[in-house]
Amino acid sequence: MSLLIVCLPSIDAGLSASYGYMQSGDGVHPDRQSGLSSATAALLPAPVRGSELVVVVPSAALSWHGVDLPAGLGATSPRLRAVLAGLLEDHLLDDEERLHFAIAPQTGTAPDGKTWVMACDKAWLRSHLQALETAQRPAGRLVPEFSPDTGPLQLYAVEGNDSASWVMTGDAVGGLMRLPFSAAALSIIPDLPPQQSAAVFAEPSLVAQAEQYTQSSVGLVTQPERWLEASRSSWDLAQFDLAQNARSRTVKKLSSFVSSLLRERQWRPARWGVAVFLLANLAGLNVWAWQQNTRLGAMRAALQGTLTQTFPNVKVVVDAPVQMQREVSALRLASGALSGSDLEAMLAALATAAPASSISTLDYSAGELRVKGLAENLQGSVGAQMKSKGYMAQLEGDTYRIKPDDKATP
Repeated sequence: MSLLIVCLPSIDAGLSASYGYMQSGDGVHPDRQSGLSSATAALLPAPVRGSELVVVVPSAALSWHGVDLPAGLGATSPRLRAVLAGLLEDHLLDDEERLHFAIAPQTGTAPDGKTWVMACDKAWLRSHLQALETAQRPAGRLVPEFSPDTGPLQLYAVEGNDSASWVMTGDAVGGLMRLPFSAAALSIIPDLPPQQSAAVFAEPSLVAQAEQYTQSSVGLVTQPERWLEASRSSWDLAQFDLAQNARSRTVKKLSSFVSSLLRERQWRPARWGVAVFLLANLAGLNVWAWQQNTRLGAMRAALQGTLTQTFPNVKVVVDAPVQMQREVSALRLASGALSGSDLEAMLAALATAAPASSISTLDYSAGELRVKGLAENLQGSVGAQMKSKGYMAQLEGDTYRIKPDDKATP
């Protein structure tokens, strides 16, 4: 993914505020043709479709604090900000209402199992994010220029708006430390590794001084390379109230993309492709429905043929299953065979479901048998046994109504 990385200046947002920026076509290496430049918010490169704007917050604007979070307090808890304000009350130089907080993506990242919390001026940060959004350059992500790190000590000599400084990360400095760029500042670091070039880096204009101060060779690192490294940070500073703004920007971005997808000329082949795909699926569904209807018609015709061949006297088929049942019943009557709706068949089924001694009254009429006097302890089992024999048994007061079940074959 291509990136446009913008670093915020230390001054408040305004018409004169200039933003350092760089571009990367692959998100891994800086573009050689663009290099490092600066411009006001309105003159920053226009966002390219498919690219992401990453805002880097300079280390001079941030302070870092290790806190012990109460057990059970998660990153999504609505009480988290109030708890952080209470825990940091004695460590902040400003009113907590004027500060923006961000918590580390993982707990237990600070020394002694504590969790890192970032604090910065809320009004300053909001003003720049609003200025970028007004200029149609909304921030996709918000990351720190440097973040606390564990492991071996690493020193970076970096240029600032006013003066250069040392930025140190690692266990030896408790995660992160920022000091003036001088040899004296290095004396407070207890474990500065001598002759270890991999641990000391400097921007091109500070390489000679850094080698003089550290008495060792220094690795070269440019601002674009540092900003690209910062863009890969797991930190997301858009938390709490800024998280809502980030979500709204994402919604706007998706809405703008959908609008361009539906209207812009360059997406016309994609729109045609989707239309052809949908039409092909619609045609396929119609063919499938036609095949199912044909198969259903063939089954219906076969059933009707079976009825008319078995009972030639049936000339018009309206409802084949009902007509076939009616003809079968007529044959039973003509042959004297019992059907499921006859009294004898019902009594035979009832005799196996309930003892005759427990029945006081029998009433048979029009294929329905009414039974009274069943013992209460038999009523539940009678219904189940009669159902297994193809009958419906319904209890109405003290009377059981028994009739053939049309959905079963007795």
